[in-house]
Amino acid sequence: MDTKKDDTVNEPDLEYSNHSYADYLTWQMEEVVELIRGKIFKKAAAAPKRIHQKVSVELSYRLAGFLKGKKCEVYFAPFDVRFPKKPKEDKEIHDVVQPDICVICDTEKLDDRGCIGAPDLIVEILSPGNSKVELKHKFTLYESNGVREYWIIHPETQDLLIYSLVDGKYVPSRLFTSGDVVESTVLIGFTLDLEEFFRDME
Repeated sequence: MDTKKDDTVNEPDLEYSNHSYADYLTWQMEEVVELIRGKIFKKAAAAPKRIHQKVSVELSYRLAGFLKGKKCEVYFAPFDVRFPKKPKEDKEIHDVVQPDICVICDTEKLDDRGCIGAPDLIVEILSPGNSKVELKHKFTLYESNGVREYWIIHPETQDLLIYSLVDGKYVPSRLFTSGDVVESTVLIGFTLDLEEFFRDME
């Protein structure tokens, strides 16, 4: 399948239309795709690198342990997160993404197909398949829909950047690196010692 320069999928029957979640449910594609403002974005064709998977599994495990007995729940890709406008019918939803990890504290947002509405925390783990366009669109999507905290982890350089939602706009943290202990402002009490976390990620 060909792709355009902006990494949207360029297929004759799919290009340029204002696609909805109803359309998304009918597609049978080999690639994993996401829908942002009605445009199709394909995820990397190849499987993520092993370190990407190690980071995802280990962080998900730690979050699940921290949240045990609490009302929040953690999910990892593939897991559809839909950002609806009003109304919430499938044909009216034009934003569907699969974050690497997300935490949802309002369980009324959960249904059999995933999450409908903004998670409280989203983690994206960078890989060579991530494009700058994808990251830009997701930043805007998460900010405008009220995702309270957005983590971007770079496994190759072992660093982490956190965007916190303040008065409707994302405020970036400094770049956290080895030796830093990161604290979530959404999941009060959850911390991550980056040196210890990445120690066995080689």
